Amino acid sequence: MPTPRRLRRAALPLAATALLATAVTACTSSGGSGGSGGDQRLKVALAFPPAQAMSPYGDDAVTLSRLAVVEGLTRLDRDGEAEPALATSWKRDGDRAWLFTIRPDTVFQDGTKLDAAAVVRSLAAAQQASPKPRVLSDTTLTPTAEGADTVRITTKDADPLLPQRLANPSLSVLSADAYAKSGAKVDPAGHATGPFTLAEVNGAVSATLERNDTYWGAKAKTPGVDVKFVADGTARANALRTKDVDVAEYVPISQASLLGDGLVHEFPSARTNGLSLNTGRGVFADPAMRAAARAAIDPKALVDGVYEGRADTAQGLLGPGVPWAADLRTAPTGRAKAATPAEVRKTPEIVLATYTNRPELPEVATVVQQQLEKSGFTVKQVVRDYAQMEADALAGKYDGFIQARNTLLDTADPVSYLASDFTCDGSFNITQLCAKPVDTAVDRAAALADTDARHKAEMTAEAAILGSDALVPLVHERFVQGYDDARVRGVALDPMERTLITADTRIG
Repeated sequence: MPTPRRLRRAALPLAATALLATAVTACTSSGGSGGSGGDQRLKVALAFPPAQAMSPYGDDAVTLSRLAVVEGLTRLDRDGEAEPALATSWKRDGDRAWLFTIRPDTVFQDGTKLDAAAVVRSLAAAQQASPKPRVLSDTTLTPTAEGADTVRITTKDADPLLPQRLANPSLSVLSADAYAKSGAKVDPAGHATGPFTLAEVNGAVSATLERNDTYWGAKAKTPGVDVKFVADGTARANALRTKDVDVAEYVPISQASLLGDGLVHEFPSARTNGLSLNTGRGVFADPAMRAAARAAIDPKALVDGVYEGRADTAQGLLGPGVPWAADLRTAPTGRAKAATPAEVRKTPEIVLATYTNRPELPEVATVVQQQLEKSGFTVKQVVRDYAQMEADALAGKYDGFIQARNTLLDTADPVSYLASDFTCDGSFNITQLCAKPVDTAVDRAAALADTDARHKAEMTAEAAILGSDALVPLVHERFVQGYDDARVRGVALDPMERTLITADTRIG
């Protein structure tokens, strides 16, 4: 039986807590905060260090977007609809082509001019990247310049979501020098267009942002941002409590009630935490074993125990952050009969992995391990920093992988999530699933221009995926971001997680 959370908190050694707080203080105090109000630099603690040296083609792109460094042709409003960013307007030209008009008199952070050729270069580089960005896992873009200020983008198939797709941070537009080093990773530092310039990255430790005074929109209200990557959630919470940081993302549930409402801001999310089962090799290549694992899991115990009620029991892949999903949900299709406990006990040891950056996940893994072992599985746990695990997870080196996944992150429509995570050619397919019924259902949804029809088709695809038991949904998260609302202004509370620090974020 897991140790009650209240006891676990009390059992944290005071010396360890002090050490964590000291470490964050040492990291965050070096940036300085001269002046007051709008003259004061922001100090921010992020949970995830760069996993690909700030490459825009992986999860680091989201970090760049959350820090207001990069921009694409479009951005998303709160309803997930595309609105102008580096493109001022767009229109469809036939079934597979769109024309985008580029914002005039806009320059990159290195002083070079934004034009159609720059957009074509960036989109072509993303298309050719390996591994391919998740947002492109279900399509191919062919960009061409038509004059200096117009870009034609042709897609492999009809793509009604292209304007939303182009808001994805992995499709940000960068200057030529970002691609200057042959064979090297793309370098966004000083080569993007956002209100903040990425001036320095110190590995997985810190980053420094400076205000971009040539920004085409409203200038940032703070002169810069000093970022520390702090994987330990208790350390982030302690740094917020002691004012060593101004903003701390993803406050641990265990710390939320201790910090109080003035420092904690909870809001719904489109994030689903799930157990991905490796369908490509090992124990869970057998559908009966996957069904047995699914039957062993009790998500409500996770909501009540680990999340202290600050989460919702998962009903499927799409939770309350996708409000239309519940009314359209259908029962899973094609599920195998679960293996018996006697059959389960004969299987080899399985490796269950998760990461430390989201502090609840190791506790979730412990409870899931106990539930699986109660059903006869022998389980070994692996818990590390996410940056050390992503490549192995994508390569199928774990039997089970517990992750928190934003289902609207790629295009603000779940069809991209379904394609990237669960289809044969999906670029983020941790489950290694390759099933024709799933591919067919996802392809059908992606081809539909009518929103209501697409949503219904997406739920048909969800039923096929759940029927494979490739992923066992656990909980739907609620975001808990930390900042003092009496002194920090303009922090974005974005259910899609693309924005956090904006041009409007400041002290006072």
